[in-house]
Order: sequence, then structure tokens, then C-alpha cells
Amino acid sequence: MKLLIYKYLLVFHFLLFTLVAYGQQKRSLTHDDYDGWESISAEKITKNGDWLGYEINPQDGDGRLEVVSHSNPINKIIIPRGGNWNFSHDSKFAFGKIVPERDSVRYLKLKKAKSDQMPKDSLFIVNLESENVEKFARVKSYSHPKKKGNWIAIHFEKDKPVKAKDDDKADSLKNESDTKDRPRNSEGTKLLVRSLDGQKKFEFHRVKEYGFSDNGDFFFYIKAEEDTLKNTGIFLLNLATGISKIIDVRKTEYLSPAFSSSNKYLAYLTTEDSTNAKKPYYDLYLYEIANESNQKILHKESQDLEGMISKHGRLFFSKDENRLFFGTAPDYKTFAYEEDTTILTEERVSLDIWGWQDAEIQPMQLRNKSREEQRNFLTAYEISNRKIIPLGDERIPSVNVDKNAKHKIGIGVDDSPYRRSYSWDIQIGKDVYIVNLENGHRYLMMENLSGNPQLSPEGKFVYWYSMKDSSWIAFDLASRSFKNMTKKIGVNFYDELHDSPSMPSSYGAAGWLKGDSGFLVYDKYDVWKVDPSGTAAPVNLTAGEGRKRNITFRRQKLDAEEETIDPSKPLLLTAFQEFDKRDGFFLANYTEPKPPEELLFTDHRYFGFAKAKENERIIVRRSTYKDNPDIYSSDLSMKELKRISSLNPQQTQVKWGSVELINYRANDGEPMQGLLFKPENFDTRKKYPMMVYFYERNSDGLHNYRAPVPSASIINIPFFVSNDYLVFVPDIKYELGLPGPSAYNCIIPGVHNIIDRGFVDRKNIAIQGQSWGGYQVAHLITRTNMFKAAGAGAPVVNMTSAYGGIRWGTGMSRMFQYEQTQSRIGGTLWEKPMYYMQNSPLFYMDRVETPVLIMHNDADGAVPWYQGIEMFMALKRLNKPAWLLQYNDEDHNLRLRKNRKDLSVRLSQFFDHYLKGAPAPLWMTEGLPAVEKGRTLKYELSEEEDGIDY
Repeated sequence: MKLLIYKYLLVFHFLLFTLVAYGQQKRSLTHDDYDGWESISAEKITKNGDWLGYEINPQDGDGRLEVVSHSNPINKIIIPRGGNWNFSHDSKFAFGKIVPERDSVRYLKLKKAKSDQMPKDSLFIVNLESENVEKFARVKSYSHPKKKGNWIAIHFEKDKPVKAKDDDKADSLKNESDTKDRPRNSEGTKLLVRSLDGQKKFEFHRVKEYGFSDNGDFFFYIKAEEDTLKNTGIFLLNLATGISKIIDVRKTEYLSPAFSSSNKYLAYLTTEDSTNAKKPYYDLYLYEIANESNQKILHKESQDLEGMISKHGRLFFSKDENRLFFGTAPDYKTFAYEEDTTILTEERVSLDIWGWQDAEIQPMQLRNKSREEQRNFLTAYEISNRKIIPLGDERIPSVNVDKNAKHKIGIGVDDSPYRRSYSWDIQIGKDVYIVNLENGHRYLMMENLSGNPQLSPEGKFVYWYSMKDSSWIAFDLASRSFKNMTKKIGVNFYDELHDSPSMPSSYGAAGWLKGDSGFLVYDKYDVWKVDPSGTAAPVNLTAGEGRKRNITFRRQKLDAEEETIDPSKPLLLTAFQEFDKRDGFFLANYTEPKPPEELLFTDHRYFGFAKAKENERIIVRRSTYKDNPDIYSSDLSMKELKRISSLNPQQTQVKWGSVELINYRANDGEPMQGLLFKPENFDTRKKYPMMVYFYERNSDGLHNYRAPVPSASIINIPFFVSNDYLVFVPDIKYELGLPGPSAYNCIIPGVHNIIDRGFVDRKNIAIQGQSWGGYQVAHLITRTNMFKAAGAGAPVVNMTSAYGGIRWGTGMSRMFQYEQTQSRIGGTLWEKPMYYMQNSPLFYMDRVETPVLIMHNDADGAVPWYQGIEMFMALKRLNKPAWLLQYNDEDHNLRLRKNRKDLSVRLSQFFDHYLKGAPAPLWMTEGLPAVEKGRTLKYELSEEEDGIDY
């Protein structure tokens, strides 16, 4: 009944919003609108295509899950606060989590409630036929089989602590609890395993870990200790018979249980060492399910075991179930200084030593410390002859096997000879080996390979895109010969718009045909079928239609679980027109090269495609700047798109505006594009203030929906457009060594193009950008005074000091950025010192006449914080109006919503003051003294009508 009422309430609210929108004048967006603006995520369709579902969540508040009948979209099952969900393999059920109400959680936090007093998640199971909803309270986690089997395991939180009114009642409840065999002082809690229809149920207590076999035939669970008793254990439940068997008990810890493909075996790690042991050693067990035999197959004293078994290694079986893979690591190192118990903690030396010979600099080593501590080498155990086969080692630390471990070879990779150069060369090579998984033998396939080598689905080839050769390469494992699959085709397979001093990447590949008979790759526009053996000539499956019409064709995968491409099935293509930005779908085939057949090609953006496994029903999302990316259903013909979801009816109440694709020429004559966002009821006779935002190229996003969201670093376009600003977003192309002048070359003529149309208030134009965009803002205001105000987020203003800095988020040196990537200088500081200086705005800050709002945060992991300080201090020293916003312990882009909301307010107040003549807020006129920090935000507007007096 409650569910039905909720459905009608949603319909009522939608109608109410619509009536209100028609009945009154639209208003501008405010900062209060952000929280309630909704978005869709986690969309899914059942295998039979009868049902689809998706989560709808506001930016701040309680969301919902909507499960919809494909044949009757009006029929919606709505689960308030539902999420983390899935459909059953038989398409008859939906299940997932229900999170607590946000307001309840917030209220309890204000009351300083303890963690065990906070509300917990629940779980729901929906019968899609009857629409009956079952709920389970206080759920910690849940699981279901990966491939088949309609089971669910529900792991519950600990029971609430009992609140007794008197000691007698407390004793009574305690005795009752004891008689019910409830867990005491245990990490484990109750676990319910049941069929989704509720016909079969199994309940276990004191469970710590659990999991299904992929096909849903078996289920393991691990029990935790109770009180001080060492009564742990791992158990196996046969879901067909309902019989639970003890596999192993009374060990200290059980880790990484893994089933083999047909459930012949279950493997796991365990240790009998104390939980406080500094050097615990692990044993590897193999349990044969059919005959219920368990065997410790490896332990620390096993012969031929190199090093020790690592608990961080992945445990998995080969497809034929004859090899068990696990990780090994060198035995624990001990150091006398570390072990010396006569030294106090405060007496121990703490320092970092940066050595020129180190492969990685100290900040990188510290960021990667936990990864290095967990490093392990792939090792195989051959079950039939009980043989240990080392596959990886210090020389070849990484060995990768195919997804299902069905082939007898792996690919070994070693980049250590080139790792020292990584701080300035992020495209270092790697030595690649072919490793025999049956005996551990390996041979060097190629030194210093540039690319990401992978194994073809049938294991006949190793393939990769070679950045050095700008080609796709195949290595024939049988003949040990190399084939360049694309060199002779006569079109480029590298990114033709690549404009940085590094090797360009490829346009990607669609995958392999069955039997490794062909490989599908992309040029800028078309799809090619190439023969990895080099026998057959390459075939352009789209018949050159993409290049002819400037349409980028890409294969749309119909089965998310496919391993190879079946050439007997349709070749569905996504399509994107380079210049007018139309988007859609075309149909082709894998055998006959001909122009693809248009199915759907419109002025929208399409994404989120998913197809039912058992028929041709599909779901897809569609958007424009005005239209929320709602979900539509159809079939593969795409003749009719049926709208399923309908978000944000409140948008009809606000002024939204429109977007126009702008074509213009850069100063050097190169054709460029940009996006012009216009206010609602745009009038060419009026003069509008204009914001200019930029970051590389954005025009392909013409049909992207942009929701009103609080700013993480940049202006929110819908907010400013709704408040009667024009917003112009030009594309930028770059010349190597000239990043600043390139920005000027593209941005300024674009701005003039819009001014010349006659509706821009040329005295009230501002620019804003973040990171690389922040750098360009800083550069432009040293070159022109045409902007009334500027916003620069995390700007690099001094390339000479930033060059030697650290990206603290990764621990990497910043050298690569200037030599190879976005900063585009193309050489070292000592090779091209004048380029670094000429492209550094700091050296020209005396030219700036534009008031600037800078944001640079003290935990920025990408751009050194001192860059923002250098800019601010230069402007302050020059007596130029500038403000620096520094959010404490915040990153490059703001993470916390409270700070995003704050920045949004300050951005709008800053630009409203300079471009609209609004009174300045007190934080601009008075600042925020340290003694007032945390006590006031100073949003209040100054009483002076003319704002700040300079």
C-alpha cells in the first residue's frame, strides 16, 4: 500500500510542477537548487528484457530505485532509498540495499549518537511478477552468484545492545541470549542464505566472510573466533542438497577462498601463527569437493617453494583445473635497528634519503609503499603432479594470464631498465617475455616495447599498439614472427589531433573475431578488419563512409560478457558527426564492406547503451543541453524510442537557456569551434555580460546535459546562463613550445567573433578556468585588458619553479608535464629556458589590470600550492586587486560538498560585482581575518552602492 501511495505522489508532484511552470513566470537558478537536482545511475535490464531499473538520486538527500516494466512503463516499482542493486539471473527478482534516511542520520549525528545507535542499511527483495517487496533490517552486506543461480546471501550487523531497566531484566535477557547460541565478542555475525523466492533458507552464526561459486552450486563461509576460543573455521554449503560440511577448523585466519571453474576444487590460505605475529607464514590448502578431501599442499618448508606464500597474491585456477595460481614473496627481512627494543620511539630517526640512483624518487616510493609491501610474484601449482612452477620473480615481476586462465602461456613484463626515466618520460618502454605456464620457461619477445601487450582470445597472438611505429602489431606465437597489421593501409591510426610533445595514442580497437581470424581496429573515422597473419588484405568495413562524411564510427558491444566477436551477428555502430555533433547508431556487417545503414542520427547525445541477453530489447540514454539524460527503451531497429524516466520536473520552473555551435577562425586562420550558451528568451537587441570558460577542446559536448551543481573548481554554466549571462566555451589547439600564445591565438578571436554579433556588453566580459585553464587565464590577463574580471583556479604561473616540483598526489616529478604532456614545452629547463620564462605569466604580472579571484588549496595533489601563492603575492606587491581562496586540506578540485557550495557563492558574488555592478560581499571588501575564521562566512553585501573603491 505504501508503495502504491508513493507512486501516486510522484505522479502528483510531476503534474504539480508542470501546472506551476505554465502558471507563473520562470525564475533564475539559485544556489538552493543544487541539492534537489537529480541524476540517474546504475541502469540495468533483465536478461529477458521484460524489466529495467535505475537509481535516481538528488545531489543531497534521499534517492530511490525505480524498476519499470518494459511493456508498460507506467508500471513502476519504487524502492525509496534503494541502491547497490541487481536483477536475478532468471529475470524474476530485483534486490539490493536500502540506506537510512539522510535526515535521521543527520539528526543523530547532531545528538552525538554512538556508532551502534546509528541506523543501519536494510535489504530488499522484489518479486517482479507479484510486485511483493520483502525487507531485512540491519544488513551489513549481501552477495549473489556471478553467472547463474537464484540465491542471495545476507550478512547482518551485530545485534543492538540490550538496554535493560534493571539488573534482573538484564540477567534474564543475557541468559536468554546464551540459550539461543548468539555470538559473544566475535567479529562474526548472522548470515542468511536463501533462494530469492524464499523456498529454501540456511542460517549460520558468527560468520566473518562468505561467497558463492560463480555458477551458484556451492557456498563457502568462514566463522570468526568467539570470546577467547580459537573456534574459527571454513565451511562449504552444497546449495542443491542443503548439506553444510566442515572443511577446516581452529586456524588463526582463513583467506582468499577460490572455486575452480566446474567446482572440482576449493582453495584457500590459512595460518596457525598468532594474530600478533610480526612474521606470519601462510599455508595453501586444496579441498576436493566431490570426495571431501582436504590437503595442505604448500607451507613454509615446502621444497622448491621460492620465498614464502603471500596473502596478497590472487588465488585462482586455470580453466582446465589442473593449475592453481598463487602469489609468493621474498621471506621477511629483519633489521637490527628495527628490532632493537632498547630504543624509544622518540629516539628513532625519521628521514627520507633521495638518491640519484633510485629508480623512483622518494615521494613516489612513499606513495607506493603499501603496493611494494604487498608485491608478490605469480606462481603455479600443478595439481596432477604436485609441482611448483615459479612464473614471476625479481627479473620479471609481473606476469599476466588471460581472463579465464585457459591458455598455457602468459605475458611477462619488466620496466625496471627504464623506470628511472619515468619522472620525465611517462612513455617509458618495457621488456616483454612469453612465459610458459606449464613449466615456467620464458623467452624475450621484445625489448623496450612501447604499448600494452595483450593475448588474443584464442591465444594465437600477442598484440599491441606501438606508439613508436604508430601501428598495430601482432606477434605470432607459433612462428615467433611479427606482423605490422596497419602499416600499409594508408590512413593514420594515431590520434590526428594530438598536439603535445609525446607519442600519440591510437583510436583504439573493437576486438577479435572468432578463432582469432581477424582483428578490428579504428582510424579517426572508420572500422577496419585486419588479418594478424598478414595473408588477407585489410578491409574497410565501413567502406570509407566515415572519412567521407566526417562521421566517427565505433562498434557498439551487444554482449557485455563476450570474449570474441561473432561475425554472423549484426555490426551495430555508434556514430558521431565531427562538425555538426549529431550522434546516433548505424548498422553494418563483418563480411561485406559497404556504407553503414542509418538507424538513428539526431541532434542529441546517446550513451549508456545496454541490451537484453535473450532478445533484441535495449535501453539507452539521450540528452541535449536542455533535456535531462533520461532512459529510453527500444529494440535494435531503434525505430521508436520510448521514454522511461522523467527527472527534474522543477526545471520547467526555471530559466534554462540554450546552446549554439560557433564556427570561427583562430588568429592563424585555422578553423575553430566553440559553444555559446544563451539565456532564456535571448534577445539580440540586448547587451549581455559574458563569461568565457575554456579547457582544451569542449565543442564535442554540444549535446551534453549540464546539471546545476556546486562548483568543484569551475563556473557552473547553467547557473550563470539562468542568471542572464552569456557563456562562451572556445576550443584550443596548441603549437609545441607555445602553450600561452596558442591559448591567445584561439580564445581571443573567438571572443571577438561573439562580440561582433552585437549582443555582448563588451565592457563586461570575464574569464575563468581551472588547472590548465587557470594557467591560461593567468597568461591571457598579461596579454590583454579586455576582461573585466578573471577567475584562476590552481594556476601554474611560474614554469621555472613548477618544473622541479612534485605532483604530491602521485609522488611524481612534474618534469614530464613540461617536456611531454599538457604544458607542451618539449624540452628541459636548461634546453629551453626562454620558452619556460616566456610562457610563465609570473614574469609579466606588472601588466595585469584585471581583478583576479584565485583558488588554490593547501592539499593540492596536482599543481603545487605555492604557484597560487606566487601569483597572489606578485599581484599584492603590485597593488593589484586579487583574492586567494585556500580551502584547508582540500585537493586540486574541491571534494567536500560544503566547500563546493561555498565556492559557488563566492564565484557568483565576485563576477556579479564586476560584470553586473552588484554590491561586493564583505569577504571582498573586508577580507576574513584569521581571528574570525570559522565564525563567519562574510557573504553579506557591502552597503556601498559602487562596491570597492580602488
